[in-house]
Formats: sequence, structure tokens, C-alpha cells
Amino acid sequence: MKGTGFPTEVKDLTKRIRTVLMATAQMKELHHEPEVLTDLQHSLANSYASTPELRLTWLETMTRNHANLSNFSEAACCQLHIAALMAQYLKLKGDQDWGAEAFSPISANIAQDETSLKLDSGRTHADSRIAGVQDVQYTEDGLVEQMEVCADYLEKAERYECLYYLYNLILPIYQRKRDFAAMSRAYHTLSEANSKITQVQGKRLLGRFYRIVFFGQGFFEKDSGIEFIYKEPKVTSLSEISERLLNQYTNKFGNGMVKIIMDSVPVDENDLDPKVAHIQVTHVTPYWDKSEAHLRVTEFEQNHNISTFMFETPFTKDGKPRGTPSEQYKRRTVLTTDYAFPYVKKRLKVISRVESDLAPIEVALDEMRQRVCELEEVVFTKPPDVKKLQLKLQGSVAVQVNAGPLAYASAFLDPALSPQFPDDKVEELKDVFREFVRVCYAALQLNSRLVRSDQAEYQMALRQNLHKMAQELSHMFSETLWPDSELGSFKRNSQALFSAISGASSNSSSA
Repeated sequence: MKGTGFPTEVKDLTKRIRTVLMATAQMKELHHEPEVLTDLQHSLANSYASTPELRLTWLETMTRNHANLSNFSEAACCQLHIAALMAQYLKLKGDQDWGAEAFSPISANIAQDETSLKLDSGRTHADSRIAGVQDVQYTEDGLVEQMEVCADYLEKAERYECLYYLYNLILPIYQRKRDFAAMSRAYHTLSEANSKITQVQGKRLLGRFYRIVFFGQGFFEKDSGIEFIYKEPKVTSLSEISERLLNQYTNKFGNGMVKIIMDSVPVDENDLDPKVAHIQVTHVTPYWDKSEAHLRVTEFEQNHNISTFMFETPFTKDGKPRGTPSEQYKRRTVLTTDYAFPYVKKRLKVISRVESDLAPIEVALDEMRQRVCELEEVVFTKPPDVKKLQLKLQGSVAVQVNAGPLAYASAFLDPALSPQFPDDKVEELKDVFREFVRVCYAALQLNSRLVRSDQAEYQMALRQNLHKMAQELSHMFSETLWPDSELGSFKRNSQALFSAISGASSNSSSA
């Protein structure tokens, strides 16, 4: 048998059988651990990567489990992988010229998983079959029907933007078949999806992410010491996921046998009690570098096809976590997962981590840039969110020297202190503060149009605070920062800015 692929195929088959037997035995014990159960089902689906019918069966099982838990993004991904598997089959069979790769604009994961089907090289071209799928009878009609199911799940998941790419695959088939009724329904669905995107702008809750690390070989076996990213629904808080995991594993290991570590500091497992299971929970946020920023503009884009996450740990040189602005450092940890969210499962393994330390003036730059971005977001949100606008304004125009933005300015931009810091960082921070004053002024103008008549004093207090802060900064910079007539130099298009803050009635208070 040398020179043939038979020994390799036997070895692969043996490995798959072992995976199936082990996973099947474990599944009976995992009804109380949904993430681990899904991992096992996923490993079974992967063991049948070249056998579509069996892979499809497990993806359907995962779909049902996710739907029962209202995890519609994950359920949609399972259905999309089924559609891609069918498309890949039809491509290899020669019935169409596109396969799993056509789904890449919807999910970066699909082509990675669904391109394992291969033609059986042992047959002639005329009698070729697809390995492991001789009895499968997927058709174009079946594929279209499956993609329509995908569309339903994507709507339930509120991932309306994906429908455009999905119907780009469906509509040419409708058109070729002259199925005008189906085309009409498709365009109606797309029209409604676009309307919903507008309606849910700034209000969609696409999930939160947490870094989970399990400690305790005797409790978690192969998962001990492994970093995972968990995707949790809606606005699940740190305390909520911590309580869920505590209850879940207390039910498994017993009362007093599980401890939650709600801290981002590094954990040395040797310092932990080996008789107790420990779980570290850290909130993380999606992360991308500057080169990708123009692709991550909308709320959806910032929460879809995400495989890189970040969390920060504050520290000082004397070992305390917090200090004054001139003492405050922070360590930024960037984690990358093996797949992108959303995926067919809710937790993914971390495959790389990069740490970098930010010096105090870099911490100030980072914090102030974040404030500017948050204020820009509320100024340009349509329709305006008054509560969010006023909360951001209140937090931004605090005039205490030892708190808020002025604390950073006093620590790094005071002429008596700034020579201690790199000139380029000082100039960067000055530029950010100039932008900060402008966007605060724009937010104040917008608020003047939105406040109720009984909030006139509140508006005046905000204006006075901003004016006082601008005066303090003007003194430090030796230049005038009050931006009455300088809104045209605002970072975004000035026409868009004036559009955002225009419309004040003749009897509204002025900023």
C-alpha cells in the first residue's frame, strides 16, 4: 500500500472514531456546562469535516441548542456553515462556480471551516465523486432554501448588515430562474433590514466579551490554565457572568469548592489553594489597530468578525494599582482568538497575547482620546440621546484640578512641569485637549437645543464650567481655546457638525 494515501486515511479515520467515542461519553455529563458541551459538539462536527451529512447533523444540533438559549447569532452561524458546506459541494461537483469562500464577507470563519471537501483522486474525472459524500444529493434549490433559513436567523440575531451579502448570493439565482415573486420578497426584506439598521443605531446590544481562565488541574483538567474569550448576551455585567460561572461550577464541584477572581492582575497558580477551583473573570473589549479603524466605524462593524480583544491593568511603580496622574501606568494586554466572533460557539481559545506598558503621559493621551471619541459619538448620534449626552457633558466639564481632564492637563501641560516629558507627547496631548474643548462646545450647543425650559440653570452651569476649564487650559497653553467661532476646525466635516447642532428654536437657550 506504499505510495498510496490509504495508510493516512486509515489513521485519520481511527482518530475521528476516537474523537467521536470520547466526545459522546463526555456529553452525557455536560448538560450543566453549555460552553463545554458546545465545544464537544463542535469537535464532533469537525471530525466529519469531509462527510457533509454527519457534519450537518451536528451543526443542526448546535443550532437547536443555541436557539433554545436565545443565542441567535451563534445559531445563525451554524446555519451559515451548513449553507457554505452545501455550496462547496455544488462547486466541487461542477454545478456552480462559487463555494464556501463566497460567504467570507459575512463571516471570516466560514471558508476556514468549510473548504475541506475534496474530489476522490482515485476515480477518473468522468466518474469523480466527492470523498465521503457519494450518497449526498444537495441541489441548488436546497441551497437557496438553506440560505433563506440563514436570513431568518440573521434577522433574529439583529445582524441585519449580513443580509446584504447573503442576498448577493441568492438574488442571481432568483433572477436566472425568473422567480420575480421571490425577488420581490428579497428586496422587501433588504429594505426592511436597512430601516431596522437606522432604527437600532446606538441601541443594539450585540453582546459583551470576557476573558475566562480556569485554574486547578484536578477540577478543569485540560482546560486548566487556558485562556478563553466568552461572548455573553446583551449587556451582561461582570458580576452576572461571575455569578453564573460560580453557580455552574459549584453545582458540579460542591459548596465552597469554587472561587471567582474578579481582577485582571496576573495569577500565579502556585499561590492558589489546589483544593479549590479558581476562575478568573476579566472584562475585555474588541480591539483593532489604527490601520483598521476606517473599517470599524459603526456599532455593528465594531462587534462583528472580531478576533482581537484588549484589557488594561493599572499599576504604579510602588506596587499600588492607583496613583496620581503623573504616577499612573497601565499595562495593555491584547488577546487574539483562534476564530472570530460571532461563531458557532460562544467561547474561543486565546492563541496569542501581546503586552505593552503605557507611561503616565501615554495613559493621559489614551484617556483623553477616548473621551473625545465618546463625545463625538453622542454629538453625531441621530436621533440625539439626551441622557447620554448630559452624562458625558457632566463628566467632561468638571473643573476640579485634581479630577477629570484638568487633572491630566495640570500634571503634564503646566509650563513648569511639561519639560519633564517628551516634547512630542506633550504636543500630542495639547492637540487632543484642543479637540476636546471643541467637541465639548459642540455637545453644549446640542444640549442647549434639547434641554427642557426648567433646565436653563443646569445648562448655564455646564456652560460656566466649560468656560472656566477653557480659561485654565488657555492659561497653560498661552493661547485662547474658547471656540465660539472656530467650530469649522472641528475634526469631522464642519457641515456635519452644524447639522448635528442646528435646529435650535428662537426661544431656546444659547450655549
